[in-house]
Amino acid sequence: MTGTITDRSSEELRGRIAAELDRTRARTAVLTDAVDDDDLVRQHSSLMSPLVWDLAHVGNQEELWLVRDVGGREPVRRDIDDLYDAFKQPRRDRPALPLLPPDQARAYVATVREKVYDLLDRVAFDSRRLVADGFAFGMIVQHEQQHDETMLATHQLRAGPAVLQAPPPPEPARPVPGEVLVPAGRFVMGTDTDPWALDNERPAHQVDLPAYVIDAAPVTNGAYRAFIADGGYDDPRWWTEAGWRHRRRAGLSAPMHWRRDGDGWAYRRFGRWDQVRDDEPVVHVGYHEAQAYAAWAGKRLPSEAEWEKAARWDPATGRSRRYPWGDDEPTSAHANLGQRHLRPAPVGAYPAGASPLGVHQLIGDVWEWTSTPFRGHPGFAAFPYREYSEVFFGDDHQVLRGGSFGTDRAACRGTFRNWDYPIRRQIFSGFRCARDADPDQAHR
Repeated sequence: MTGTITDRSSEELRGRIAAELDRTRARTAVLTDAVDDDDLVRQHSSLMSPLVWDLAHVGNQEELWLVRDVGGREPVRRDIDDLYDAFKQPRRDRPALPLLPPDQARAYVATVREKVYDLLDRVAFDSRRLVADGFAFGMIVQHEQQHDETMLATHQLRAGPAVLQAPPPPEPARPVPGEVLVPAGRFVMGTDTDPWALDNERPAHQVDLPAYVIDAAPVTNGAYRAFIADGGYDDPRWWTEAGWRHRRRAGLSAPMHWRRDGDGWAYRRFGRWDQVRDDEPVVHVGYHEAQAYAAWAGKRLPSEAEWEKAARWDPATGRSRRYPWGDDEPTSAHANLGQRHLRPAPVGAYPAGASPLGVHQLIGDVWEWTSTPFRGHPGFAAFPYREYSEVFFGDDHQVLRGGSFGTDRAACRGTFRNWDYPIRRQIFSGFRCARDADPDQAHR
């Protein structure tokens, strides 16, 4: 539904937006209140911003788009716009900037939010594209949730005792098959109808794929340990030229945060050391590592289109769903999302979230590397600004799909696209493999 809406539906939309704004800000508070001011202003890795920069940045984006653009109000703090411009200020340089100290950053984001609440009470959700269906508000919710996931990754990189708490994920409910055949044929990729979908998810378009086979679950720690034990990191046969060059330069020998522990491995997560659990999806591996494992296993990484067809296509109806399980929003029974657990769930923990073809854990747990460089869909049009995605198009960034345990439901759906440099490992990234269907499989 786009365009002018009824009074009742308008009030329902206002209520939904307010709830999403509140829920998102509560998560931001958990991530920033968990540490003292010294930790907030410290840069825990050159790959990441100080947490206090992320905090003020989400407030600044909210001010720019909602207070000033949608609302036409006077600026709250025009003087800090350049400090919190992600394109003008590289992450490595941000600690040296005259950033707002923690108390001022909190006061600033609170002031902006009060103005946004006032705007939300008055705005007309008319046919203007920026406000239709509350798009600008949804964009800001997703932006803050994306930075919340970034801040969660910063927590994973910080030294010191554990400060975040969460219960363990559910145990496996049933066995998961090794592979699933996806029949040849067309499916609809992308969306024209999801009101809060971002520009790179649009437009919907037909894609025709030959038959292929995809792993029914993400690659696990146990499978990845076999790759390590077989000398996978030391054998250039499995690596692309660029991947082998990076492996040698970076000295890679295991996923990030792993260390040898007797005959096995341990993994540091959020300040605690745990034994590596074999049935969990492997996490904190880069694209080159994923590609090397796939080659060693006699497979390959799925293309982005193959990933999305496995996640969305319903063979019974021929339509593409919003999520693998249907069009309903994710619940705790469907997927491991939203920082509910601070680790990937074991394979088989979410049978209710499987796709019609029987592919599991496509949403949540780990972002999944694909073989596709990040580009726009056919007919792509930047909206509302080129810097959200268009400036990243090209061969430098690989597409990741599906979200992680740190991704919120507002910023994750069957069409949602993430991207990063192939060398990145601090993100909550894993993968699953695919292969071409054998001739006898393809004609079943």
